Amino acid sequence: MPAPTRPSPPPLRVETRRVVLVGMVLWAVALVVVLLLGDRLDRVWTWTCVCGLVLAAGGLGIMRWQKQG
Repeated sequence: MPAPTRPSPPPLRVETRRVVLVGMVLWAVALVVVLLLGDRLDRVWTWTCVCGLVLAAGGLGIMRWQKQG
């Protein structure tokens, strides 16, 4: 494998907690919209929003746990 011609850029410093929280807010807004639309949409969209919130909450828990360890 040939050596890279230029060095890799430095990693970006991203506050992942803030990114996950913004994602949770977006999922929550989507859930409210889906609930307001009621029977006009399939229930799979409601559960998709709920799963997005649950997975994000789990991600926050894992991030908190890894910082302690």
